[in-house]
Amino acid sequence: MRILVTGGCGFIGSALVRHLVEDGHQVLNLDAMTYAGDPRSVADAASSDAYQFRKVDIADAQAVASAFNAFHPHRVFHLAAESHVDRSIDGPGVFIRTNIVGTSVMLDAALTHWRTLDEMERAGFRFIHVSTDEVYGTLGQDDPAFTEDTPFAPNSPYAASKAGADHLARAWMETYGLPVVITNCSNNYGPFQHPEKLIPTVIRTALSGGDIPVYGIGENIRDWLYVTDHVEGLEAAADKGVPGRKYNFGGDAERTNIDLARTICRLLDAKRPADRPYEDQIRFVSDRPGHDLRYAVNSQRAQGELGWRPAVTLDSGLSETVDWYLAHPDWLSRDAAEIARLGLGR
Repeated sequence: MRILVTGGCGFIGSALVRHLVEDGHQVLNLDAMTYAGDPRSVADAASSDAYQFRKVDIADAQAVASAFNAFHPHRVFHLAAESHVDRSIDGPGVFIRTNIVGTSVMLDAALTHWRTLDEMERAGFRFIHVSTDEVYGTLGQDDPAFTEDTPFAPNSPYAASKAGADHLARAWMETYGLPVVITNCSNNYGPFQHPEKLIPTVIRTALSGGDIPVYGIGENIRDWLYVTDHVEGLEAAADKGVPGRKYNFGGDAERTNIDLARTICRLLDAKRPADRPYEDQIRFVSDRPGHDLRYAVNSQRAQGELGWRPAVTLDSGLSETVDWYLAHPDWLSRDAAEIARLGLGR
C-alpha cells in the first residue's frame, strides 16, 4: 500500500512510520518539522527505499495537494498536531491553525484525491483521523470511563482544537462521503517521546539531579497506553474500522501522576542507582490552569469490532521506556528554552 502519514517525525507518528515501513508499505511522511519533529525518530525507516519525506505545513493547501497528486495514497493517517497542553495555554493560536485549519486542509485534499479513484480504490480508501481522550473533558474519581458516545467537553485550548478537528472529520464523512475513521487515545508513552512530556521529564530531571516537578499534589489520574499498542490499534482501525465510526484506545492502566513519578524513580534506583533515592528529588509545583482531574478510556468497541487490545502492561512498558532513555541520553539533551515550564496562564 501507499500510505500517507502526517506528523510522522513526532512521537506517535514516527512509531507508526517505522511500523508501516517494516511491514513493507510505501510511506510518505509529511511533517512541518517544528520543535516536536525529530528526524532521528525515523532514521531506521529513512534508510529504506519505501520511505519518502516532505517538509510540509498541513495548513498549506497547495503543498498538501501537491503531495497527494504525486503520491496517490491508498490510506491517510492524520496525526500532525500541536499537542502539548501547557503550550496551548500560553499560545492557543498555533493550535487552532494547525489542528483545526490544518485538518480542514487535509480533509479537502483527501476528498479531492478520493473522488479521482476508481470504484475499487474508493472502497478501500481510509482517512484515519487520530485524536485524544482530552476532547471528552474530565472525569470524577468514580465516574465510568469515556466511551465513544461521551459528549465533548474540552477544558484546554489544545483539547478544544482537537475537538474541533474531530467535528470536521465527522462532517466530511457525513456531508461528502469521505471514508473517515476517528480514533481517540489515552496518554501514550515509550521511546522517542519529546522531553517536555511527563515521563521523559521525570527521567531527565532525575538523572540530572534536579527537582522532579509534579503539578499540584500529584493526584491527577491518567490512563497510559504504550505507543506500539496504539500503532497496532491505528492499523486495525484502517483495516477493520467502519467509516463514520469512532474507536477509543486505552491502556486500562490508570495511575496518579505522583504514583507514576515514584514508580519511575524506583526503576531508576534499580537501573542507575545514585547516592540517594531519586524519589527524594520530587517537588510539587504550581498546578496547570484548568488541570483535568482524571482520564479513563473504555476500549470495548475497539476490542469487539477491531479485535484489538493493549498487549503491554504499564509496569513492563515503563521498564522498557526507562531502559531506552538510559541507552539514549542524547535524546534528553535539549535547549533549556525548549523544555522550560510553560502553561502558567496568560
